[in-house]
Amino acid sequence: MATVNARPASDVATAGSARLRLLEADVSTGSAPLALAAQQAMAGLCGLGGLVHLRGAVHEELHLAAASGLGQGFTTAWATLRGDEEVPPARAVRSGSVVWSPDPMGTGASGTASVPLLGPKGPIGALSVLTTGGGAPDPGQWSFLAAVAAWTAGRVPSSGDATDLWPRAADGTGDGTDAELRMSELTAALAEAVTSLDVARAVQKHVLPPFGADGMLVEVIEHNRLHILGSTGYSQDFLEKIEGVPLTTHTAATTVLRTRKPAFAESPAEFLRNFPPLDRLVAASAKRAWAVLPLIASGRPIGCCVISFTRERSFPEEQRTLLTALSGLVAQALERARLYDAEHTRAQELQRGLLPRALPAVPSVAVGARYLPAGQSDEVGGDWYDVIRLSSDRVALVVGDVMGHGVTQAVTMARLRTAVRTLAELDMPPDELFAHLGDLVRGLDDDSYATCLYAEYDPVTRICTYSSAGHPLPIVVHPDGTVVRPLPAVDPPLGAAEPPFATHQLHLPDDSLLVFCTDGLVESATRDIDEGLNQLESSVSRALGRGGPPPAARRNVNLGPALDRLCEAVVSDLLPYREHNDDDAVLLVAHTRGMPDRDVASFVLPDDPRTAGVARLHVREQLSLWELTDLEMTTELVVSELVGNVIRHASGPIRLRLLRGTSLICEVYDSSPTTPRIRRAASTDEGGRGLQLVAAVSRRWGTRFLPEGKCIWSEQPLTA
Repeated sequence: MATVNARPASDVATAGSARLRLLEADVSTGSAPLALAAQQAMAGLCGLGGLVHLRGAVHEELHLAAASGLGQGFTTAWATLRGDEEVPPARAVRSGSVVWSPDPMGTGASGTASVPLLGPKGPIGALSVLTTGGGAPDPGQWSFLAAVAAWTAGRVPSSGDATDLWPRAADGTGDGTDAELRMSELTAALAEAVTSLDVARAVQKHVLPPFGADGMLVEVIEHNRLHILGSTGYSQDFLEKIEGVPLTTHTAATTVLRTRKPAFAESPAEFLRNFPPLDRLVAASAKRAWAVLPLIASGRPIGCCVISFTRERSFPEEQRTLLTALSGLVAQALERARLYDAEHTRAQELQRGLLPRALPAVPSVAVGARYLPAGQSDEVGGDWYDVIRLSSDRVALVVGDVMGHGVTQAVTMARLRTAVRTLAELDMPPDELFAHLGDLVRGLDDDSYATCLYAEYDPVTRICTYSSAGHPLPIVVHPDGTVVRPLPAVDPPLGAAEPPFATHQLHLPDDSLLVFCTDGLVESATRDIDEGLNQLESSVSRALGRGGPPPAARRNVNLGPALDRLCEAVVSDLLPYREHNDDDAVLLVAHTRGMPDRDVASFVLPDDPRTAGVARLHVREQLSLWELTDLEMTTELVVSELVGNVIRHASGPIRLRLLRGTSLICEVYDSSPTTPRIRRAASTDEGGRGLQLVAAVSRRWGTRFLPEGKCIWSEQPLTA
């Protein structure tokens, strides 16, 4: 038989949606025990509805005695079945065995599973579930249905009246309506439970009070050990004693898991008769009665539930049967929840693996960032951010969002992030970079769209140049606390926009803040994006009012912790219930630092053969002022080769610029668009090795193109 229980959480969600389409009203009909049975059976199989039919005085007919989850129109259609009909309930009664049929009996379900209700003289009815998934229930689910059916058959005496089994209140009151309500609440809570912790909370809230219990343990099997998922009424010292117990150990929990049979102890003496080595644990628990219930799902044990009491008490047979049935319901819900937990964890790990593990340390910008996965989804999102170190101590700040959720969107995000890094390291301007990205997105052939904002900050000019493809623009906070939001029109998203892309510039004083985000941070079902951006402005202002990052003049200050605190304050303000957020979100905050004028030296060079000598003279004089004379030899070599290339292969005007940051940067500007390339010189060649020498003495080197020409640059580490 096919397994339908162990399916992805998305299938469970689909089943839930189908159930909502079936509901005209959430009708639970029939006497209390039969209605409880219909609810348990439906929830245990994640079904769309549950039915209990009983044989009438005329044995050829079956009458609907209870139903759960189906609207009145469906229950009316199923009210009476002929005994010879080829429908699962009638077939189960005729054969006295379980029946599954892909026939949904007009409900839209994937099939119907029926189990006979066996009385002393044969079948007296049938318990049926409208199933979801691709096939029949698995052995564990059939076993669960059989247990519910056996309990149900015992509640149908010859008179046809059912008795209430749910424990009465402490004052002895309570009736079938209370039982039905309590069971309905538990079933609903387990059906709505998303995570394993949700299941444990549902047991604590809906099982303990009716039984008068004051202790609970829910343990799950992981790596052949029992680990505590949830607990109530136990000391931390006791929990530490039982956490991680191997399944090979002889305890009450491991015993019921091996035998798959529940254990009940009405007093410590009875408990120790069954489990003699546990006298110290019994004393430490401060409990006097226990119901130890194995949690069996899909035919295998997945954990254990212990319901305990601080007073000795008896467990009538009916309550033992009910607790056993409840454990099956909890096990089914817990297995679904653990599937969700596993998928959610894998999704988050995948998402985080696609984001930067660490942000680069650059002298011109200090950065803090937060990524928040969607709290209500086990699918990965397409939001990302990146910080890319460019030439000449410039830095690129990138924030993007691939529309939609799922593995496809995550893969698209990874491809875009890789493409952005590759194009950025070629020193492409933002508008040209977006033109290439747009081609990439359109070439995916899967109707992909992405928003992106790409910004370059130059610490020498203190200018931030940026382009936006459908993405929210950054918020700028000036050193005096003034908050500015740029208002130029943005281009359409990548995949929809065509070049050219607009480029904008911002002049940023030292100690300015740039605040980037994705729409998941500022937009939701209850607020539009403009309202969210206004709230972002206010939140940043409030957070800075409580103490912003220190000034850039203190060059030895690590701004990372301050920016992290700022990010956390803003996120907590905008998404106070982040676990309920239905979209992933990114916040990126950058604190800009300009390069001091004393660390920049620029020289205009003559366009003649003597230029290399003039450039070397400027290098010696400037490095002497900077007390970097140990770099004179290599820097003169670099500048000579770069200037010589311009004289031989390009055209003027020629300009030399030296920058002292975390490295010594040499830049040579000319007006030619040609690209210098390293070539392999033969052993007999007299030249052609200049760029090889530059590469050998430089940490890195390259070329970037400008509207008026190009810049060839080289970086050397500072040894002084």
